[in-house]
Amino acid sequence: MLDLNSEYEVITFAIGDTKAGSKMGKLQVRNIDDSSVLNCILWEETLNRLDSKLFRTNNVIKINAGTYNEKYNNCLVSDLSLVKEAKLGLDDSQKDELFEKITSFVEEIKDKKLAEFVSSLLFEYEKEFKTAPAAKLMHHNYIGGLLQHTYECLDIAKTILSKCNNKIDSDIVYAACILHDFGKIFEYNVDLQTGLIEYNEEFRKDWRTHSQWGFSICMNNGFKDVAKMIAAHHGRTEWGALIDLNDKDAEPFMYIIHHIDDLSAKFGKISISDIN
Repeated sequence: MLDLNSEYEVITFAIGDTKAGSKMGKLQVRNIDDSSVLNCILWEETLNRLDSKLFRTNNVIKINAGTYNEKYNNCLVSDLSLVKEAKLGLDDSQKDELFEKITSFVEEIKDKKLAEFVSSLLFEYEKEFKTAPAAKLMHHNYIGGLLQHTYECLDIAKTILSKCNNKIDSDIVYAACILHDFGKIFEYNVDLQTGLIEYNEEFRKDWRTHSQWGFSICMNNGFKDVAKMIAAHHGRTEWGALIDLNDKDAEPFMYIIHHIDDLSAKFGKISISDIN
């Protein structure tokens, strides 16, 4: 039996079509008390009655009416209510501060051509970069999340580089930190009213992933080492990498962005609730 006294945090929400042609909502929530995950279904009639803002990522909600299906692997929800509204993401001042910090790292890139290339992308897509999430589900999945994740990667990189006795070119590391996920500004669509994140299907018609976009634009502009780091940053081909770090021919420098990215994704300000 469904516990109607429990409170749940919204993980993700999406609307799709049923075989009959009607709309169906798929809602995944996490129990506040025991962190268990519950998968929910909402039929079109229910969706029409409820405010879409209820489904914002990290909202805390209560399920007022619902029943489990016969297999007990999801819950059919017919009513829910808002307990606590989550922030959509970073506010304008936080975005501006992070953008300024990121551009200050560009100033540390000694290769003038590379610095101009990175800077031109940042300022051409400044608006999109400031609003993009860094992921749909896993980490930094809020408005401004890509800014936060990018800065964390740069900050981690600065610490690592200070211990490497100049054995790694800081120019390519900083450039790769900034550009490894930059394609996500095209890969995702984020609703600025609800905070809901969806894949951009138009982008996916032309590009495999944001990694392919980043690899391609860097290769086309002559920055092969940056491109290789971006191609390898997911680590394994089954995780989305274009270059598998299990390959015996993988050059040592290609590992660094993978580990930096992973540290931010696991230990950074992953949720908007981590931001003061």
